[in-house]
Amino acid sequence: EVRLVESGGGLVQPGESLRLSCVASGFTFSLFGMYWIRETPERGLEWVSGISDDGDSTNYATFVKGRFTASRDNVKNTLYLELNTLQIEDTAMYYCAKGVGLGAYYTGPLRSLLKGQGTQVTVSS
Repeated sequence: EVRLVESGGGLVQPGESLRLSCVASGFTFSLFGMYWIRETPERGLEWVSGISDDGDSTNYATFVKGRFTASRDNVKNTLYLELNTLQIEDTAMYYCAKGVGLGAYYTGPLRSLLKGQGTQVTVSS
């Protein structure tokens, strides 16, 4: 059974940082790209980032603007997302999702992705 467990969210002030983690099990983690997506009631699901199976390729949504960094540890079966210079608009539930192939890119419907239970990031002054 595929299982994705996110952690690391919290309440921070604008400009601060967080590091999200996602521990994966139930599949061969090193053979799949992985994604981060987020959800708010107002905007729905949004693509945040993708990383290839070997970690060599990443891509980010335009709104990231160099503030977030995705990485992975294929020995620990763990995906990370470093969030820097957080803005109020980054408030959302963040999910990691299992990729549909090796690569860092995904253009299908976000709702169809297999994701974890999420970790809440709240940015507030």
